[in-house]
Amino acid sequence: MTKIVIVDDEKDILDVLEFNLRAAGYDVVTAMTGRQGLSLALGTRPDLVILDLMLPDISGTEVCKLLRDSPDGKGIPVMMLSARGEEIDRVVGFELGADDYITKPFSVRELLLRVKAVLRRSRSQVVPKRAQLIEFGKLRIDREAHRIWVESEEIVLTALEFKLLVTLFERKNRVQTRSSLLEHVWGIHAHISTRTVDAHVKRLREKLCEARDYVETVRGVGYRFKESPDAVSEDLGLLDSGEGALDHGSHRASA
Repeated sequence: MTKIVIVDDEKDILDVLEFNLRAAGYDVVTAMTGRQGLSLALGTRPDLVILDLMLPDISGTEVCKLLRDSPDGKGIPVMMLSARGEEIDRVVGFELGADDYITKPFSVRELLLRVKAVLRRSRSQVVPKRAQLIEFGKLRIDREAHRIWVESEEIVLTALEFKLLVTLFERKNRVQTRSSLLEHVWGIHAHISTRTVDAHVKRLREKLCEARDYVETVRGVGYRFKESPDAVSEDLGLLDSGEGALDHGSHRASA
């Protein structure tokens, strides 16, 4: 049975989530402090952690960071809950490795749909056997094992980061808009802005290290995976394959 850990110090919310998730067929365990939730997550290796950001001992962002820094917690999907819905808060959450971010108050029906979407993304790695192993310059991807290496060093990605990388690779040399990536990688995108894509691409590039330049930014449009490892971009200044300045109309932000 799919196991979910819920970490929230508001008992009413905790009870509502536990009741509805159990009714939906999930095995649920709960915690009301960050340290207790972290211990549960690392000890039980759940399929998902639903994590409130405002906790009485340590913050949810710190719990998420500790999970991502731990060998036992790196691959566990995390859904953040917060009363703070500002864009910068969501971006910070995604940069820390969260797989989704929901603002309180929320619809229980929407939350259940987004739980299903996160779980589906974390499991959707079935591809034709002939295409399981990908070698592209300094990058090697094993789809079946959900593992990647850059110059022989293994890099740990979250399920969402892995799907984003594979999606970009499968469509290499074709520009992918942020809206297209939201649809194909995230599945659903209620209340999710295009900055979500930018935050994940930035984090993915940081992890790819020497292979980061394979993912190019097409300013004002989206992203593109290079056609070949040694391909040189030949355009009129529209591409940026480093940190990438993203043109969002009237403002720019790093990806």
